[in-house]
Formats: sequence, structure tokens, C-alpha cells
Amino acid sequence: MSDQFHYRGRDGRGALAEGKIAGTSADAVANELLGRGIVPLEIKRIAASKSAADMDLANLPLFRKKVDLDELIIFCRQMYALTKAGISIIRIIRGLADNTRSPVMKDTLLDIAQRLEGGVGMAVALQAHPEVFSDLFVSMVHVGENTGQLDEAFNRLSAVLELERSTRRQVKQALRYPIFVLVAIISAVLVVNVFVIPKFASVFAKLGADLPLLTQVLVATSDILVNYWWSFLFVVAASIVGFRQWKKTEQGKLTWDQYKLRFPLIGPLLERITLSRFSRNFATMLAAGMPVTRALTVAGDASDNAWMGQRIRHMRAGIESGDTLLRVARHSELFTPLILQMIAVGEETGAVDAMLDNVADFYDEEVDYDLKRLAESIEPILIVSMGVLVLILALGVFLPIWDLGAAATGRG
Repeated sequence: MSDQFHYRGRDGRGALAEGKIAGTSADAVANELLGRGIVPLEIKRIAASKSAADMDLANLPLFRKKVDLDELIIFCRQMYALTKAGISIIRIIRGLADNTRSPVMKDTLLDIAQRLEGGVGMAVALQAHPEVFSDLFVSMVHVGENTGQLDEAFNRLSAVLELERSTRRQVKQALRYPIFVLVAIISAVLVVNVFVIPKFASVFAKLGADLPLLTQVLVATSDILVNYWWSFLFVVAASIVGFRQWKKTEQGKLTWDQYKLRFPLIGPLLERITLSRFSRNFATMLAAGMPVTRALTVAGDASDNAWMGQRIRHMRAGIESGDTLLRVARHSELFTPLILQMIAVGEETGAVDAMLDNVADFYDEEVDYDLKRLAESIEPILIVSMGVLVLILALGVFLPIWDLGAAATGRG
């Protein structure tokens, strides 16, 4: 986030120049002034005023919107087109900052422009904003700078990000119906426990009948929700907070990501998505000229699954000790025999990146097929669960009524 500075200096003719300028630091402001031909004499940070605009919730870090995937894709496309046209990087960045509608992206681009004017490289400037640009993004730009193919680096990044966006949309679309049904089931259970069962419980209490075990469980559950709902909410909230804190730890993240891969239906799908992304990213970095060991490290760090990312990084240690990519891939136990065979062909022909692209295409086809079947596979499970729930509620309510009816018939 840029601050406002007041400066005094001398221009090229020796005349006094002063005014206000935005910058991340006094050094960055000084570099920008020098770039304008002004020798700074004094630079002072202007204290932020507590105006209504400054107190706007949208300006607070907690409420500031993050840069989404669509904005990054547009940024990469624009960078590719403009750098290919031969326009200077600083001019491109400042132009994009003026045209973007996102305040966060605007501040980020302005800071990058100031860092570039200070003499740092594009990758280093991007690395100062890890909340916007991932390790994969920075590494690809770094390779593009070193090879003189910065435009191609942004072109590859736009393709990678577009595939990631497509996968996310497919996952959301596949899970939309199951989530809707699950919310409906939970809502129905709450309504029944809060409004229906207490009415029947009062009737059963007046009749003095001995309730079946199933009915006793339903009545006890309803009592807890009605009389101790605040305790229930506290336990749920504490469990969620505790789980999130545990998941932030290194061991917790590794354990949870390993356990996710064992979920029925979802686990194999998550594994294929992760392997597809790894294969695509690894192939892209190899095609850009990045060394294999560095590419493995970046691809492992860019993985959404910490456990699989750790195993991918272990592949680097095997290559550094003299093993081939095929051998370390086999020892990782992440790939199927078909994928290992394709990697072997890639090593023999010297086209590992092309073979890995084929591997990514193979995984993408499997992911597309699994996503289309996901809703169909979950739907029967939800229907059976709903039927069992309705059966439990019906038996819990009607069993005492049947017992009372049978008792009345016997007395008659």
C-alpha cells in the first residue's frame, strides 16, 4: 500500500520543485524523483488523516477484496500482448494500474512500478506481493527474464491459470446440487427438532407412556437443541476454530491433506486434479528452460496438497543424488504405470515436457469424466441418507402412538 510523501528538490535547471507523491518508502520516492530529473532535498511522509474515507471498511485489510483468478488472467494476457509489442515494462505496469478497477491490484501494480524504477527485476518486484503472485508465477517470470522470453512466460501463465479456473468452475458446478440437498436436510432436521418433536414430547408426557429408546433419543436431542442451543453453537464454533488452527500447523496440514485423498469419491478426484496441475506446471517450467530440480521444487510448492507437494519435493533429492526422473517418479508412488511409461518415453526422446503435457491432458480427461459423474454418484447417497433420516423421525414419533393404541385396545 502506497503512502503520501511531501518532497522538495531541484530540477534540471536548478529551480525549486516541491509537491506530493505516492510511494511505498522514502527510498522509492527518491528513485522516482531522480527518474523524473529532480534531485530530492527533503522527503517527508504525510501523516494519514482520519477522514471518513480512511475509515471506510473497504480500505481495511480484513475487508479488502483479494485479487481473483480472472484479474490475474487478464493481467497475464495484457502483459503478453504489450511486452510482445515492445513497450517498456514500467510503462505497461503504470498503464495497467491506471486502467484496473480493483483497488488491491492498482496498489500492487503501482508498487511494482516503483520497484522497477528503483532498479529491481520484474520477478523480484512480483515476489514482494506473495498474496497476489504465487511461487509458480514468480518463478515463471524469473525464467522469462533470464531467457529473454518474458512475453512467452506471461503467455504460458495465462494458459495455466485458465486451466485452473476451468477446473474450479467444474468442481463448483458438480458440488452445487449435493450442497443444496445437504443444506435442505440439515434445515429440515433443525425444524423437526425445534418445532415438531417438543409438541409430541409434551403429549407423551401427559399420557405417561413408556417411550421407546429411539423416541427417547429424539426427545433428548430436541431438548439439547431447544434449551442449550447456545452451548451447541459454542461447541461447533470452537471445533471449527480449533480445526482451522490445527490445519495451519505444518503437521496438521500434512495429515489433513493426506486424509483428504482417502475420502470416498472425492479423494481420487482431488488426487487427479493435483497430479494434473503438477504435470502441467512442471512441463511448462521445463519448456521455459528451468532446471529440473528447481522446477520440481516450485511445482511442489505450488501444489494445493501439502502431502503430495512434500513427496514431489522429495523427488528433487533423488535427482540430485543421481537418479533419473523415471526412477524418482516410480519411488514417489504417485503415478500410474501408464504415466511412468510416458515419462520413460520422454526421457528417451529428450521431450519430457511434451510427454508431461500429454500426462496432464490424460489427467484432465479423467477429471472431466469424474466431475460429470460426481453429482450422479453422490445423489443416491443423499437420497438414501434422507430416506433413513425420515424413517428414524417417523418411527420415533409414531412408535409411541402405536404402543398407546395397542395398550388401549388390550384394555378394551
